[in-house]
Amino acid sequence: MKYWKKYSKEKLIKRIDKALESTIDFQNSKYLGYPVSRLDENVFNTSGTFLNNSPLLKSFIANPNNIGCHTLGKSEEAFKGSQELEKEVIRVLAVDIFKAKENEYDGYIATGGTEANIQALWIYRNLYKKEFDATLDEMVILSSEDTHYSVHKGSNLLSIDTVSIPVDFNLREIIAPELDNIVKKLISEGKKYFMVISNMATTMFGSVDNPDIYAEILSKYKVKFKIHIDGAFGGFIYPISNRNSTLNFENPNISSITIDAHKMLQAPYGTGVFLCRKGLIENVLTKEAQYVDGMDLTIVGSRSGANAIAVWMILFSYGYYGWFEKINTLLLRTDWFAKQLDALNIEYFRDPFMNIVTIKSEYVPEKLAHKYGLVPDTHSGKNSWYKVIMMDHVEIDDLLKFVEELTNISIS
Repeated sequence: MKYWKKYSKEKLIKRIDKALESTIDFQNSKYLGYPVSRLDENVFNTSGTFLNNSPLLKSFIANPNNIGCHTLGKSEEAFKGSQELEKEVIRVLAVDIFKAKENEYDGYIATGGTEANIQALWIYRNLYKKEFDATLDEMVILSSEDTHYSVHKGSNLLSIDTVSIPVDFNLREIIAPELDNIVKKLISEGKKYFMVISNMATTMFGSVDNPDIYAEILSKYKVKFKIHIDGAFGGFIYPISNRNSTLNFENPNISSITIDAHKMLQAPYGTGVFLCRKGLIENVLTKEAQYVDGMDLTIVGSRSGANAIAVWMILFSYGYYGWFEKINTLLLRTDWFAKQLDALNIEYFRDPFMNIVTIKSEYVPEKLAHKYGLVPDTHSGKNSWYKVIMMDHVEIDDLLKFVEELTNISIS
């Protein structure tokens, strides 16, 4: 790892304090033109010795606005400290985890995976319009039937058709002949420009798509396409656990990636990440935002600098090897759980590099699933699956109680 290091608590606090010193101090300054301030001290407790060892709380109080994309061009000078830490986060993720070349990437801390997925679709829609004078009815979004619902949100917002590709029920893999037939039919209907959302761990199954299947079929038909990787759940696991993964920027078929920091990274909710290759994000520049010092290239505009600092703090508290150990602990628990299900002859799906086990619903009574908070694949109608996710709070003792109840059911 070139940039992903482990820092001491003292160094973390010192770096964040320094960043906040570079952020406008609304309490003591006389800046008259900013429509923002620090947290209201008449409502919130914004002082006390407890803050000395609470850099994240200090960040929320300082209330920096990380509007813009700080890997590209100028940004608001008043918040440069938190922007620098965000740039360090994006560099670690792009270069160390997703193997981008130096200075050949852009990215920002988004509000979550939904925004980041829609950001990608927005970029590609505008790119096709700008470079090929494409119309909306000539564009289409492709994704597997297991893909996150944010794709349908993006389809609705951008007025672009979306088509779901069938997957094998047991293997959760895209059925390549079906994809081929769908692409052929779409081309006959006038579709020329394709946007692909390929999954690095689906929300329900933790299943991982092979984006090269999309690339091979779309290349065969000589149509324009861009592939976005939705790693909202798997982005902080799969590249660590699967050292042979090709779901990164070394793969020429991949143009952009989503990661969610408020899932595996345990950052505050409302914290995702969008990454892309250089030369793409400019397609969503809002030229009318002229009062912003720099370029507004994101969906939401103003963004919490404190959330960016939270991600920076987590990454550099662990370092690569600390994070590797944490992920492997979760995977060992997942392995243990899968072996218990095997012993009971219970059918399930699990990608070997992921911490999700999704059990066929016929093996789990609804009462038991409700008791242990298992998540069904649908809340309307009869569900086919229940998922168990090995997060930090899910320990072997918790899993053992569930397994014992499953065992008693199978015996009776």
